[in-house]
Amino acid sequence: MNALTEPVIDESACSGSEAFALRVLGTSMEPEFNEGEIIVIEPDGRLQDGSYVLAQHEGEWIFRQLCQRGAGWTLHALNPAFPDLPLADLAAVRGVIIQKALPGRRRASKKYI
Repeated sequence: MNALTEPVIDESACSGSEAFALRVLGTSMEPEFNEGEIIVIEPDGRLQDGSYVLAQHEGEWIFRQLCQRGAGWTLHALNPAFPDLPLADLAAVRGVIIQKALPGRRRASKKYI
């Protein structure tokens, strides 16, 4: 799985509308997101099919692409070596990725909104 930088996210430390950043660990979202890049998460971002999201799955924070499959939703890894993860509902989604950046390389930054 694609994990995110420790420590565990303390949701009480930020208000619901404050964006925050995490560092990518792992390869599940390659080639779009590479290990070491910084992602910016908007907790109140609009959820839609195809959005990149931060979600909690089996007690672990991960990010994936949110995909609608029929009447349900899945967390889709861009790297085909990782399986899609079904979502019972959207309550596990904690925010939408709105930007990524590679530390020290301003031109390598990309926005997703």
